[in-house]
Formats: sequence, C-alpha cells, structure tokens
Amino acid sequence: MNEARFAIVNGTIVLPDRLIPDGVICWERDQISSVGRRRRLPSSVTVIDAEGGYVTPGFIDIHVHGGGGADFMDGTVQAVVTSCEAHLRHGTTTLFPTTTTGSADLIHAMIGACAAVRKTQRSDRSRGSRIAGIHLYGPYFAEDKVGCHPASGRRSPEVDEYRSYFATKQIRIATCAAELPGAAAFFKAAKKSKCLITCGHSNSSWAEMQAAFDCGMRHVDHFWCAMSSVPSVRQRLGVPMQGSMAEFVLLNREMSTEVIADGCHLAPELLEFAWRMKGADRLCLVTDCNRALDMPPGEYWFGSESEGSRFRSDGRVGWAPNGSLASSIVGMDHMVRHMASVTTADLPSVIRMATLTPAERTGISATVGSLEVGKQADLLILSPDLTVQTVIQSGQRQHG
Repeated sequence: MNEARFAIVNGTIVLPDRLIPDGVICWERDQISSVGRRRRLPSSVTVIDAEGGYVTPGFIDIHVHGGGGADFMDGTVQAVVTSCEAHLRHGTTTLFPTTTTGSADLIHAMIGACAAVRKTQRSDRSRGSRIAGIHLYGPYFAEDKVGCHPASGRRSPEVDEYRSYFATKQIRIATCAAELPGAAAFFKAAKKSKCLITCGHSNSSWAEMQAAFDCGMRHVDHFWCAMSSVPSVRQRLGVPMQGSMAEFVLLNREMSTEVIADGCHLAPELLEFAWRMKGADRLCLVTDCNRALDMPPGEYWFGSESEGSRFRSDGRVGWAPNGSLASSIVGMDHMVRHMASVTTADLPSVIRMATLTPAERTGISATVGSLEVGKQADLLILSPDLTVQTVIQSGQRQHG
C-alpha cells in the first residue's frame, strides 16, 4: 500500500451501509489508500479538517442536460466545460451528459464536443465534473410523452442513425420509448454496445415493457415523470386495463429507476414510496438539470438555441409554456438534502442513491461510487446540514 500523502480527519465517513464517526480517509495521488477510524498520521501527510461534517464519495449524475447558462446540446466545447464546472461546484464529480430531442447533426455535435472535453480531462482536471460517457436520451420519445423536449425533434429509432451514435464509442446510457417501431432493434444494439438500457418518455404497456426487458432494458428514467400509468395505457389501448411502466418497475427486482428530488417534481410521499419499494440499490437520484442552474430567474432555452424550446425558471424549477414542469434547475447537493429531509431513508442510503447505485448501474463502480481502498479519490466534505464544503476530484482539491 502506498504511504498516505493526504488525509481528511474530524468527520463522519459515509459508507454505503454504515457511518464511521470520527473517521480518517487517506489518499496517495488520485487513489484512496485507507479508510477507517481516527489514528495518528505521519507529519508528512497534508491534513484537511472536516470540522465535524460528513465525508462522502463524489456524486454521480446519470441524467443531466446542462448548467451555468449552458446546455450540452449547444454542441460546443465551451458549453460542455461550463456545464461540467457548474455541477462540480455542487459536488458532482462524475456525470453523463444527456441529449434532448433534435436532429442527428445536432446530436453528433453534442457527442463530439463531449468527447473532446472527455479527452482533455485526462490531463486537465480543472474542467469540471468528469465525463464518464454520454446518455443518449432524446430523440426516441413517444409522441404523447415528449414533455418539455422539442416535439419537432422526436422520432422513432432508425438503424443507420443510432448505429452512427454507438459507433462513436461514447454512448453509455441509451433511452428509447418501448412502444416505438424499431425499439427492440435499438435495445439490442444498445446492449451490444454495453449500455445501461432505459425506457423513458413513454406510454408503454406492461407487455411492451416485458418485450423491452427481454431485449436488455433494465432502467426507467425519472419515475412518474413522462411515463405511462394504468389510465394512460387504457386511453391508448382500451380495455381490459393493462399494467404500465410503473407496475412493471415496482414488481421487477432487476429494474432500477430514478427520482428528481428537487421538491417540485415529486411530493415527499412519492419519494418515500420509491425508496421503500425499490431500495437504495435500485433507486438513483438524478438532477435532470438544465442550463438555468446557478442562473437568475428568467427565460431560457431547453436544448440548443437553434432547435430547442423556451422555458421559464422561477428560481425553484423550470416551467414550459403550457404550464408543465421543464426539468430541474438545482444540483445534486440539493437532491441529497431534500431526500434526506423529507424521507425516512438513512444517510448511507441517500448518499448511495447519488453515488454507488448510479455507478453500479452504469458499470463504473470498480473505480468510483464509494469510499474504498484503490478507488478514485473523488471526495466531498459536507457540513452537518449536507451543504458542500469541499470538493476533491481525482485527489486534487477543486472547491472549498
């Protein structure tokens, strides 16, 4: 084991299943070297005092559109860096930039810009949250479940188009509405590309979800938002009434899902219900955050300015012109605080939902997602009220 060069002391370490009061965590270069109870450290170790706060892994966001005035779909390196820098300030050390609906050219521009930043991040760690891959979210949405995404940019999956996305080797999460023509072939291609395969913005029935599951689908985007219900499936397919996405996810242990815990999308009882039904190892916290993060209230573009749609931020959440919600405008730190304050989930469970669970679902848990020896030194110091005090990414102090 390498000798520790850096250490955090005087804090409660948050592991996936328990707390270590008055713990110490050490790292050498960019890897964690020890985690445990308080002990005497050599004088050569640089010590950071947590001042009675919590020490957690860096947050991981698998569903995020932008921040700091920029959207990943702007398709420029500067927009990607701006968004990543904004989310790092809120404790997200790893994220998956997420597409909206839009033209193939626009999506390719976004993929290219994210890939360029991802490449530079290997040597330049000052460029914000680490990009672990791209979430191909739009454009394969159901026509009646587009939400705030530009309706003109949605379509059914086309083989040549999505193959060109997968060929970039950047896509790690792939979403499609299960009822669309060509969805099965899309899911199979995504499985071949080793993606987390998800169903979202969909009005699919139980039978369509089962068919998607048989093709490799294992996750549903933002639970209760832009997804089918028994009444919506009845309206689409008639009687007898059929199960929907909600019932399929709740009954199937292999399925995971995610919640937007911003206090505006879901009431406390729904957050409590989701946690109790799925457990911390199958429920992710996501931001689904747009460019209005850390920006004043006002009018903004969701997606790119060339093909996006307008929304209004009231300082708490985004609103579409038709009065529906238009994504969140807060970071993962807010989601963690709100989930901890309005549910009975214990702190290790809440932190797991923002760290290890998304890491496991996306196949990156060998290196990030929990405080274990040998893993990346992505660390947060949170105050007792769970406000981000210090962000350490790859062993280097970035904020605080």
